[in-house]
This record gives sequence, structure tokens and C-alpha cells, in this order.
Amino acid sequence: MTSYFDFAQKILLAGSLEDKITDIEFEWGPWKNFHLPQVPVRSDRLKFSDDQLKFPKSNRLNENDKKAMALHSFANHELLAIEMMAAAMLIYPHHSDDDLRFKKGILSALKDEQKHLSLYIKRLNELGYEFGDFPLNDFFWRQMDKLKTPAQYLAVMSLTFEAANLDFAQHYAKIFRSFGDEETAKVLDIVLEDEISHVAFGAHWMKRWKMDKNLWDYYQASLPWPLTPARSKGIGFDPVVHRRAMNDEGFISSLVDFDDQFKITKRV
Repeated sequence: MTSYFDFAQKILLAGSLEDKITDIEFEWGPWKNFHLPQVPVRSDRLKFSDDQLKFPKSNRLNENDKKAMALHSFANHELLAIEMMAAAMLIYPHHSDDDLRFKKGILSALKDEQKHLSLYIKRLNELGYEFGDFPLNDFFWRQMDKLKTPAQYLAVMSLTFEAANLDFAQHYAKIFRSFGDEETAKVLDIVLEDEISHVAFGAHWMKRWKMDKNLWDYYQASLPWPLTPARSKGIGFDPVVHRRAMNDEGFISSLVDFDDQFKITKRV
């Protein structure tokens, strides 16, 4: 039977989109050492680009081309998450039952991200666009080399990037609904519910690993520079949904109070 190593390595090192959303049965087996590539292998159409594409303004998201640009950006984030989760399955050892439970949680989240990517691509296609029609950035992936420990991985992926999506998914679902685009809004609703569980997964393990440390302090210490907790808050920061995911009032209070003038959280 296929091993976890073959499954995750295929996602990371085989170039086609079909390989990125592969879903096959496999067995875990013993951990094998793996050297992280500089970038994930992708087909030419999906390779990272240095071109900067400005995210469309909210008041223009009723226009098909601008809507497609937004969906394309969301899909890119999902593909990056899939690749980073596959990388986490490969680079972090699993020698104990706890290690394996942690990795099985990553696999569950990875499958959700594959679902999200497929939903975004389907919606893009309905609008007459293909994934790869716009430039793809590598910002999320550039953090991967800094994530030397599972705690650093969760601090960045679960408690920062996915936490921010608790706000972004709600924000853009409301905008698309305001334009009568229920189909796109429903996709974002699905993403939101899954992201709540992903943040909760990260919080669960960070709480297990923090020992006698305060969770907020442990999170900040695990977050590699130059990222700060400000990146875990999206447009229209909603403490209620963050509280639902984190289940830690002290952490949420600290997050509410945290302010380093990061411009995303200043948008209205």
C-alpha cells in the first residue's frame, strides 16, 4: 500500500493540479527524513510569479473579472495550504502516538483544503475562468523554511493564517451576498466552518505543548519574525468567531488588545 511519505511527497513534488488534490488510501509507517524543496513543484501554469496583482476593491466584486480575481486569490491560498500541510507531514518526525495523532489532524485539514480548492476552481470555471489565469504569489510558502518545529508550524498556519481567514471568509461572504452571488457566498460559508475546526486543532496542540507557559506568550514565542499576531486578524476582526475556535478567553483578550498598526486590520 502507498505510504504517507509517497502521498505527501506526490502533493509537494508532482506538478499537476490533479496531483495536488489526490485522495488515496495510505498507511503511515515509520517516519522518513525529508529535505524541504525550495518551492513546491508545479506545472508551468501554476508556478509562482513575481508579478503583483492588487486584490480588487470590494465595490467591484459584482464584476465577473474582479470576482474571478478574488476567487483566484482564495484558491491560491488553498493550494499553498495544501502544499504546506503536505510538507508538515513530511518534515516533522512521528515516533509516538501523540505525534501520529497530530499528523492525522494535519491530514484532515489538508483534505478540507483540497475540498476548498476544488470549490473555488469550480466557481471560477462557472465564471469562464481557469485556475492559473492570474499570477500566483508565494507569500505563505516563504514562511515554511522558518517552521522548524510543529509549534512554529501551528503558530503560523493554524493560529495566524487560518485564524485570519475566520474574518476574511465572513467579510467576503457578506459582500458577495450583497451583490446577490449566493453561490460564492456559500463556498465561503463552508470555508469558514472548516477554518474554525482548523484553528481549534492548532489551539488544542499548542495548549498541550505549552507546559506551564501562557498560551499567548507561547504563541508569540513560536511565531517567526517578522510575523506578528496582527496577521491573525482579518478585515472586520470578529472576536466571537475567534473565541469559538480558540476556546481561550485570555488569548482572545490579548489578541483583541494587540495592535502593531498592521494595515490589513485597519481596513474598514
